[in-house]
Amino acid sequence: MTTRISPLRDFLGRESTSGLLVLVAAALGLITANSPLSNRYFSALDFQVAVGSDWYLLELSILKVINYLLMSIFFFVVGLEIKRELTSGHLASMKKAMLPVVAALGGMLFPALIYLAIAVSVAPAGWGVPVATDIALAVGLLTMLGPSVAASLRSFLLALAVIDDIGAILIIAFVYSTGISFSWLAAAIISIGFVALLKKTRVTSLAVYSLFAFTLWFSLYKTGVHPTLAGVILGLMTPNIVHERTKIEDSDDGSVSVIEWLEHKFHPLSTFFVVPIFAFANTGVAITSDSIKGASQSLIAWGIFFGLVIGKPLGVLFAALMARKLKVAEFSDGMNRSSLLATGSAAGIGFTVAIFIANLAFKDSVEQDIAVLAVIVASVVSALLSLAFFKLFAKK
Repeated sequence: MTTRISPLRDFLGRESTSGLLVLVAAALGLITANSPLSNRYFSALDFQVAVGSDWYLLELSILKVINYLLMSIFFFVVGLEIKRELTSGHLASMKKAMLPVVAALGGMLFPALIYLAIAVSVAPAGWGVPVATDIALAVGLLTMLGPSVAASLRSFLLALAVIDDIGAILIIAFVYSTGISFSWLAAAIISIGFVALLKKTRVTSLAVYSLFAFTLWFSLYKTGVHPTLAGVILGLMTPNIVHERTKIEDSDDGSVSVIEWLEHKFHPLSTFFVVPIFAFANTGVAITSDSIKGASQSLIAWGIFFGLVIGKPLGVLFAALMARKLKVAEFSDGMNRSSLLATGSAAGIGFTVAIFIANLAFKDSVEQDIAVLAVIVASVVSALLSLAFFKLFAKK
């Protein structure tokens, strides 16, 4: 029996549903961490799992299993999204890509500069936290607003978020990876070579690819590079060609690419399992009067907060206006200063990726908790501002 899908509509539908699920999971994490179950919650996350011995020893806490292993599935889907957008989506042509690319760069630069202006004296490594955009929550927010948001703005935000993902991946790879082991790096390169060979010989077995995917993940873990990059690499290596052996059809043109086929299989797993589990495990911050006072007086918290709430929308708006003024890009129908400001605020919802980077940027657990709390508050404020802006400007 043939299953008919609509890749883009299915993607956007899952992202909007995922946004709500992530919020529920995050709320449960916060509630659990501040309930009588808090000791069991933190003990479970700290529980160590060990597999193998000697050179192939893999020893991770449950929290690292989630952040390192499960999140590789999330980043694999991110890699697929990036490859699809670059080859057949909103970033496939220079003309289409210029506006979201320039706006995304502004939306990454402004938050980083604002953070550094505030917190460079205490924690300069945290500048990468406010550059991220949570694509699920941001797209979900615009979907909630329905037809009041122009289709061009949704496409613009989707492309902008993909560019943000690329930026976040590069930051994770080059800023927060330390102590490189070149022998294991060679093993990772060999693994990539085997995957390329499998592609060239048209091997389609997911089991075979999964074996080399884990080999690449393990090699990167041993290398000192963040192992979730294995997911991104494999996603970007996926060919955007027609899948000839599938019972899935595109409802628009009938054919389904390998990327669309893999997204159909892995996107629900990432959206409805991996990301909510990550949110539940990483938002469990113990909230007390002392922690609230500490966060309110922390330059780290204010740097992240103002970076996301102020830096994102201003960076997106300023860069987009400059791109149009310099005739580098043009605005689509439905785009103006007001709508771009509102869309920029939606991009200020950092959440999943921002929390992920916060756990890499800060080694001290107190600073991590402050950063996570700041990301949560800033993301909520950004979402409320975006809703308010869209409602306000829609009346004019």
